[in-house]
Parts: sequence; structure tokens; C-alpha cells
Amino acid sequence: MFHTRNSSQHEAEFVLLDQLVEEDHLLRKIDQYIDFSFIVDKVKPYYSENKGRPSLDPLILFKMMFIGYLYGIRSERQLEKEIYYNMAYRWFLGLNINDSVPHHSTISWNRRTRFKDTTIFQDIFDEIVLQAINHDMVGGRVLFTDSTHLKANANKHKYTKKTIEQDTQNYINELEEAVREDREAHGKKPLKEKEEVKMEKDIRQSTTDPESGYLYRENKPEGFFYLDHRTTDMKYNIITDAHVTPGNVHDSVPYLDRLDHQIARFGFQVEAVALDSGYLTTPICKGLSDRHIFGVIAHRRFHPTRGLFEKWKFQYDSEHDHYICPNGEKLLYTTTDRKGYRFYKSDPKACASCPFLESCTRSQKHQKAISRHVWEEHKEKIRQNRLSTSGKELYKKRKEKIERSFADSKQLHGLRYCRLRGKQNVIEQVLLTAACQNMKKIATHLAKLG
Repeated sequence: MFHTRNSSQHEAEFVLLDQLVEEDHLLRKIDQYIDFSFIVDKVKPYYSENKGRPSLDPLILFKMMFIGYLYGIRSERQLEKEIYYNMAYRWFLGLNINDSVPHHSTISWNRRTRFKDTTIFQDIFDEIVLQAINHDMVGGRVLFTDSTHLKANANKHKYTKKTIEQDTQNYINELEEAVREDREAHGKKPLKEKEEVKMEKDIRQSTTDPESGYLYRENKPEGFFYLDHRTTDMKYNIITDAHVTPGNVHDSVPYLDRLDHQIARFGFQVEAVALDSGYLTTPICKGLSDRHIFGVIAHRRFHPTRGLFEKWKFQYDSEHDHYICPNGEKLLYTTTDRKGYRFYKSDPKACASCPFLESCTRSQKHQKAISRHVWEEHKEKIRQNRLSTSGKELYKKRKEKIERSFADSKQLHGLRYCRLRGKQNVIEQVLLTAACQNMKKIATHLAKLG
């Protein structure tokens, strides 16, 4: 029988807010299994004890931010509206149906003033990781690291060209000592003291967001970006570190420092790591070897000169410290340069009559030269790890761990673009997004256990 219903929008009804939120709602799980009480202790030093008006409850302030990052709500103005209409959001914040929602400007004011230049967002991220550790969801033995680009809130066509001083790599002193020892072992005189010269480079600096970096890489979009350098743990894919740099910083630059940060902060006993080919640098290979960590790094493809032998066809004799060419001739050591490369050269007389000369060198002197870094054995060890059975299995898991973590953050949590300008604001976005991803994993895992 056909029937219509009369309008009932203006009828009074008695209802409990708790009844309007489904039992398996994500926010219920997070509220049950994540302990947010630490936030009050963390932010208390940034508030005055006896001056000014009573503040908004810090727990409500940060829970509002968590809702925004959990559900990918990019605008704080939109976040205020969503909370106004969504009963689950109100329940999570502890607001009744008739309670007013805190104004969106409260979030931005606290970011720009109260929490500016503080470590509060890093502290929150670390505390969530510690809760995951306490729930036995982090092993700290096998880690996966990679970086992803975040589009800066800046027009790529609006920039100025600027010359800046390059940062000195933190391994330079160690490398200089290794070069000195290597030359001494080969009976070479020490290199003359080099006058300190400031290394400079030309960059494009955005006029909209000067702290971003111009990204220009093969198979990557071109423009102003930031990089999210992220590490996840193998056990439950908990994010254990998130670090932000401008887009023109190479992936390998902050890696060892961030690895040491995690070891010191969380007490990890790291046994193995799996990395992309961008991390296949000699300092990183040596750093992993010094830390007794089983490193698996993807192969970086090199394109030798067409028509010439690849370097691997020249066998290195570590016992006698020389190379042997495909024709069986020796390439003997000549010198070690400042960058840490040893040079081995062939005998031109032997090469002149060699049947492989045209496939070996284009030198007019008929002499083949090969370079080998003083730390090359560490890189060779990494290559052997990659080809081992355990190395292959470990690298397969990389796409299931770190790549999936990036995909979730971009697809579900709005981390494809930077919400605001400035590195400090991007750090907040990256850290709180990663913290919310960890909250979801902790809450859903513990809910399954009952």
C-alpha cells in the first residue's frame, strides 16, 4: 500500500549521543586503545598557569587535528563544519549535540604562536610509537626506509636563482683519514693540506615557499616539493620515523643520522634494513657495515660507454691489490685521490698489441684506468646481500611495507600535497599523518585481539 510520511524535523526526541555512533567505528577503537593522557603533560609547559582566559582543552584541540588527518580533511575551516554535523566526531571530542564546535582559527593560532618552534609534534609521534612498542607491535630488528615527494604549496614558475653554500657531508673527516691511511699503506706521500674552499651551488628558490626545494629527477614530477623520509618496521608496518627535507636533498643524505636517531630514541637492535637504489652510496654501505647491520639495497643501473667492457669484467685481486683484465694482464695501483678513489692502470705496451683493445679503452695512450673506492668492499658486501636468498626475500617485502605506507598516507590521509607553506608546517603534517596511521594500526589490531 502506498504511503508517505509527514515531516518530523521539528519534533523533540530524547537520544544518547553514544547511540548514534556504531559499535565498530574507527574512532571508538582509537578512543579505547590509544592513551592520549600524555598530551596534557607535553603541552602544559606552553600554557600560562595564572594569566589570560581559560584555554580550550588541549585534548580537544589535538583530537580535532587527529580527525582532520585521519580522514584527510585538508581545510581547518572544513574540519569545523564536519565536526558540527558528524556525531561520531562529536563523540570522539566529548562534545554534546548542542555544544558549540571550537573555532577553526584556534588550531591555526596555536600552530603559529603557542607551538611554533617546539618539538610537540615530534613528541606526539614518538609517544604513539612507544605505545606500539608496549603492545609488542614493533620489533625494531628489520626496518624499511624510503622517501616520497609532497607537492609544495608553490607555483613552479615563480622563483629566483640563488647561490648557496653546500653542506659538508658528515663523513668527510672519516674519509680524509681513510685516504691518508691508504696512501701511507701504498707508500705515497700525504696529500697537501687543501685550503678550505666553500662549495657552492646554484638553486631555484621559490618566491612563494622559499623553504621548499626544486625537484628535478628522472621519472619524477618537476617543481617545488618537500620529501618525506619515512621508516617502517617489518612486524606490523608501524612507522618509526618521519623526517622532512626540501625536495632537492638527496635521499641518502639524512639516512644514517635518522637510523641512529631511532636506535637511540627507541632502543632498537637493528639487524637488517632494506632500501631503494637511491641509498646505494659508499658512505651508507660503510655505515651499515660499521653498525653490523645486514643491508639490502636495490641495484643501481649504470650505462657504460657503448662498445667497451663493463667494469665487472675486470677482476679485483684483493690479496695483491691489482685488477686483472679479460686478457689476463694486470692493472697496478697508481694513486689515491682526495675523494677516496684508488686508480689502477695497465701497461700501455701490453695493451697496444691486445686483441681486446678496441673493446677495452679509447685512450690514445693505449692505457686502461679503473677506479676503486677505499670503502668499495663495503658496497660489494651489500651487493652480495642483495643476491642472497634472505636478501631477495627481504627486498620483496619492501613494497608491502614502506610503499604501502606511502600509498595509504596519500590516498586516505591527504598527504599528496602540502596543506600549508613552510617546512615547520610540513613537518607537522607529516608527523601527525604518520601518527594517525600508527593509531589506526594499533587500534584495529588490538580490537581484533579482543
